[in-house]
Amino acid sequence: MKKYALLLAAIAFMFTGCYHAQITTGLQSSNEVYQKAWAASFIGGLVPPSIINAEQHCTNGVARVETRHSFLNMIAQMITFSLYSPMEITVVCAAAPRADATIETQTIEVAKNSAPDVVIETFNEAVKRSAESNQPVYVSFK
Repeated sequence: MKKYALLLAAIAFMFTGCYHAQITTGLQSSNEVYQKAWAASFIGGLVPPSIINAEQHCTNGVARVETRHSFLNMIAQMITFSLYSPMEITVVCAAAPRADATIETQTIEVAKNSAPDVVIETFNEAVKRSAESNQPVYVSFK
C-alpha cells in the first residue's frame, strides 16, 4: 500500500510544475527564431538562467519571448529534486519594418510659463490627435 502511495505522490509531483509564460511586444513576428532548450536555472527557478542578449540574434528587435518547461526539463528537475531547474527559452524576432510605413510625428508647442488650464488643454489636444492618427504626439515646452 505504501508503494502505491509513494508512486501516486511521485506522479502528482511530476505534473505540478508545468509552466509556460509568453511575453509579446506587439511587433510583427518574423521567421527568425532563437531557441535555448536547456537554460540552466537553480533551486526551482529562484536562481534564474543567464540573460539572453537578444540584440545579437534579432536585428529588428523582439516580437515574442516564451519560457516553458519541456517534459525532459521537468524530468531533469525531478531527478535533482529541483536543485537544477532547466527551462526552454524561445525568442521570436521582429520582422523588418516596411519601407512604406513612415511614422509621422507631431509636436504641439506650449509656453513654459503657461497657465495650468492651458497646459491641460494642450495635453488633451495631444491625446485627441494621437487617438485620431494612431501615432505619437509630443508636447514641447518652449
